[in-house]
Amino acid sequence: MNKANRIEFFRRLEEQNPEPKSDLEWTNAYTLLVAVTLSAQATDVGVNKATKALFEKVDTPQKMLELGLDGLKEHIKTIGLYNTKAKNVIAMAQILTDKYNGEVPEDMDALVSLPGVGRKTANVVLNEYFKHPTMAVDTHIFRVSNRTGLAPSKNVNEAEKKLLKVVPDEYMLHAHHWLILQGRYICKARKPDCANCLVYDLCAYKDKTA
Repeated sequence: MNKANRIEFFRRLEEQNPEPKSDLEWTNAYTLLVAVTLSAQATDVGVNKATKALFEKVDTPQKMLELGLDGLKEHIKTIGLYNTKAKNVIAMAQILTDKYNGEVPEDMDALVSLPGVGRKTANVVLNEYFKHPTMAVDTHIFRVSNRTGLAPSKNVNEAEKKLLKVVPDEYMLHAHHWLILQGRYICKARKPDCANCLVYDLCAYKDKTA
């Protein structure tokens, strides 16, 4: 996709949704970090159901430690891989309390050193809470990047690097939200909804459905 089309691509997505938000529900940097950590291989809807009551009680690492492993499991047992995720969240809370005075660090290396936190999770927190122009590449973004020709790539790490280069600076802050929503609701895995796509004419996908 050439530069002019990339600018138009994001201009249209911004026009439709000027202030995109994550589907995950959170109240501060810590609850966002926990929610994103829990969302791996789970739906945002499922995570929100599980964390609604949890976040009414817990909004700091110290409160998470007070709740304890068994208490946390009781809240998140409807989420896939909840045993492993619960152990990671408790271990993360201990490190945040001991090393970072209970605060979520505004730093990629510090974030990815936490249990259960990878680049995607760290990028979401840095972008959504700290307003860094990052690109949190998930399966939706990876698919849209390749299908449309926006940033053809072989893996998510390559996609992240390419997107950081090709997304116009003025759209970078919200770009990952727009691409996720595009992949989740329009450019779906099995059958893209090309008839309702805002960027249909800019897309290089050969097997368009309309």
